[in-house]
Amino acid sequence: MSYLYFPGCSLKSTGRHYEESILAVFDNLGIPLEELDDWNCCGATSYMSISELKAFALNARNFALAEKQNSEGDTADMVVPCAACYLGLNKALHYLNEHEELRGTINRALDAGGLEYRGKVNIRHPLDVLVNDYGTDKISEHVVRPLDGLKVACYYGCQLVRPFAEFDDQHNPTTMNRIVKALGGTTIDWPLKTRCCGGSLTGTVKEVGQRLSYILLHEAKKRGSDVIITACPLCQFNLECYQSRIAKQYGNGSRIPVIYFTQLMGMAFGIEQKKLGMHRLFVKMQPSHELRQLAGGQHVNS
Repeated sequence: MSYLYFPGCSLKSTGRHYEESILAVFDNLGIPLEELDDWNCCGATSYMSISELKAFALNARNFALAEKQNSEGDTADMVVPCAACYLGLNKALHYLNEHEELRGTINRALDAGGLEYRGKVNIRHPLDVLVNDYGTDKISEHVVRPLDGLKVACYYGCQLVRPFAEFDDQHNPTTMNRIVKALGGTTIDWPLKTRCCGGSLTGTVKEVGQRLSYILLHEAKKRGSDVIITACPLCQFNLECYQSRIAKQYGNGSRIPVIYFTQLMGMAFGIEQKKLGMHRLFVKMQPSHELRQLAGGQHVNS
């Protein structure tokens, strides 16, 4: 089965290491990804508050392009790694499929560009594809450096599993946890895995946004985590890049690597560090025996 890949804006910029690790991991597993031609921004979640109609039109254009590019002629599976893109595209898909009048309005707009949305698109997250299509047993077969002794905090964030996702439990998601187990690692039990990291508040109301990030970092460390993994570019950015500021305000003790779940998978698969974008991280991997071994005997520097 082949998939159309929608990277979104973040994976081509600040979340570049997410894209690099996804492409490397899917290639290692033999899962074909074909980037969607001429894709456009999903409008993120903020555009919905400005103009829902225009936001739906932006996303519908991507749906129409996916249907056009889908060589199998059936329903197109769009793999969308970014949590904000995943939410925005899913919301648009649900509204277009459930409201015939809205869909007609959007299709009249698409017609100006020679496109039409016919209702043959599925929005899929990489976690969904990896766990439910590929399977954790097969993932285990690719492990060459098991994560023995590594304690991992799986952080899903607030947008990935609700309100539209159906591949995981909205209150107690486990797909990342199951992948870590397949890699030989251990996941901590913590109640904050779907709590907001602060989102865009880190750049607008900093004292609020950074406190929300601090709570997550502090709790993960308190529960013995060696690393936090996530599936959201904004979550990864907030939890990693503000650690120095958070330390100044709240004191040291919350410094911890924050990486994408696909980077951790790639490390366990023995994929070259640069192909996983590990050199783009700002927070060094901790010099524990397990992480030194996973990193090929070297620290991962910024």
